[in-house]
Amino acid sequence: MEFILYEVNGAVGTITINREKALNALNSQVLDELNATLEAVDLDAVRCLILTGAGAKSFVAGADIGEMSTLTKAEGEAFGKKGNDVFRKLETFPIPVIAAVNGFALGGGCELAMSCDIRICAENAVFGQPEVGLGITPGFGGTQRLARLVGAGMAKQMIYTARNIKADEALRIGLVNAVYPAEELLAQAQKMAGGIAKNAPIAVRNCKKAINEGLDVDMDKAIVIEEKLFGDCFETEDQKYGMAFFLDKNKEKVKEPFQNK
Repeated sequence: MEFILYEVNGAVGTITINREKALNALNSQVLDELNATLEAVDLDAVRCLILTGAGAKSFVAGADIGEMSTLTKAEGEAFGKKGNDVFRKLETFPIPVIAAVNGFALGGGCELAMSCDIRICAENAVFGQPEVGLGITPGFGGTQRLARLVGAGMAKQMIYTARNIKADEALRIGLVNAVYPAEELLAQAQKMAGGIAKNAPIAVRNCKKAINEGLDVDMDKAIVIEEKLFGDCFETEDQKYGMAFFLDKNKEKVKEPFQNK
């Protein structure tokens, strides 16, 4: 891997886009390496992922404009599909993914963050979809996920004006969950990921699946999805242990980690 760093600490994996000289811009190679990294995650050991960018200036400044500038219509559509395929894989990844946005998250960078389950950011973070100023539309899901996250009206305003917003406004409109001083961001992401990793992993995965799939259908179908995934948790070792511990009034045995089975 030339542009992706991956490390595991306990049950938490951290993926870092490592193309700092280009402000971690996404080209075809970065997308391919991110895809390969996701494929290689050991889901038996890792229970939560953190996604961030190298350096202090940028999460991901966008897709690589130099690479895009000469694309034909067919090549542009194919490049959009490459990004969308990787981002959709991230969005539907079995375990939760936290975006730790440490600076610029513009264009493809904002779209990458929106593909994660939870977004937290540094005080210097900047978000935006500047594509119409470059003569294109957002191409990695921006027109779809932004509207779902912040509402159609705010999404249209951000996309049509190509105006960037700072961390405080991103928090206000619900694009991010929390804002931290830059030096605390990664530690806060690790703390949150550690808390997620301590919970029953089958239940956490089923919650992610229920939320994601339920949002795409009407309520009558959504509750059926939940019922199935709720039932799927029963008879697992995690469910048996978690409920037995809760019902043990004396709490005589120390609570052990959930076993993912």
